[in-house]
Amino acid sequence: MNPVTHVEGRAYPFGRSNVDTDVIIPAHWLKTISREGLGAGAFETVRAEAGNVFDDPEFAGAPILIAGANFGCGSSREHAAWALLDMGVSVVIAPSFSDIFAGNAFKNGIVAVELAQEAVDRLLEVSASESITVDLETQTVTTPFQDRFAFAMDPFRRECLMRGLDEVGLTLARDGAISGHEARIAAERPWLAREDAA
Repeated sequence: MNPVTHVEGRAYPFGRSNVDTDVIIPAHWLKTISREGLGAGAFETVRAEAGNVFDDPEFAGAPILIAGANFGCGSSREHAAWALLDMGVSVVIAPSFSDIFAGNAFKNGIVAVELAQEAVDRLLEVSASESITVDLETQTVTTPFQDRFAFAMDPFRRECLMRGLDEVGLTLARDGAISGHEARIAAERPWLAREDAA
């Protein structure tokens, strides 16, 4: 997982509420175990609409998505987070998120920023023509017009995102302590140590 501390760039001014995971990545794209290539299917039904924001060249490769309330509701498919990552999105800003989506986003290195609807409305307005900045160190979202919106985040999740640590990374970071514990247990209780087959 890549560390995320500071993201600056254009943002897809999507803004719709109650966008479920089937809209983020339709079910017929779930026949893969790979995380790669899912960006092509992201928001497929929305992309079928004329003039949609996801096919607008002005927003191509935008690292930020601004959505409406209850983003990521519906099924628990982790593919939704994979699809967003594959299309280059590393931050989603919304008034609220489905708990399961927020968890999947965190586990895959996507920053889920919750802001009041008024702040989201302002960011939708600004992002139509300007870049915005999300800073995990200061926990703020800012615009070129001196808008500054503070957001709260679980300290553990913030630290993991900033260090690029998923569950495997967290375990590997404790390798010395784990190895030390196993060596101590093997010395204190040799009958528990597994003997290698000859």
